[in-house]
Amino acid sequence: MSRYDLAIFDCDGVLFDSSMANRAYYNKILEKFNLGPMSDEEFSFVHMHTAQDSLSFLFQNRPELLDQALNYASQLGYEPFIPLMEMEPYVIETLEKIRPFLKTAISTNRSTTMPRLIEVFSLDKWFDSIVCALDVKKAKPDPEGVFKILKELNVPKDKAIYIGDSKVDEQVAKNSGIPLIAYKNPALEAEYHANDFRQIATILLE
Repeated sequence: MSRYDLAIFDCDGVLFDSSMANRAYYNKILEKFNLGPMSDEEFSFVHMHTAQDSLSFLFQNRPELLDQALNYASQLGYEPFIPLMEMEPYVIETLEKIRPFLKTAISTNRSTTMPRLIEVFSLDKWFDSIVCALDVKKAKPDPEGVFKILKELNVPKDKAIYIGDSKVDEQVAKNSGIPLIAYKNPALEAEYHANDFRQIATILLE
């Protein structure tokens, strides 16, 4: 049994360690325009935001190149970088354990890269709803994506919990009024903290 009816997961940094893939992806775009590689500060930003916001940030000092960068990114695609993504340990075991008792969903700021990710990792097998930046007018930390999931799955927000790893996730949980499990980030203000998915399962099923 669980006190919750729904667990909403962030994607990057929670379900997947995608740091190598995202770094390689954006550095490839910067390299095309003789810029980069990203600084750690720049990477921290792009790892939490939509592709368009990330490129706007990376090209803020060269705004005349932004449209070209967006066009190149759309042609580049994310396929070559998917092999660099690693699913976090115990994800599947945890999902198998909790899904008899509660629904699961993903709310992510990924956009055009998400459909291929769903296909490669068969995410639609494990999640009842997947909402990315393409599905909403306002990306996280706006709560639109979370509310879309709640409505789609017919779950009241007091029966939902959010699992995230960043300040954006902390803010979206606050904005939506649902509790947060902070994953591998003790600096976040959250109702719970977890360092691996086995701890997440314990929290959800206690």
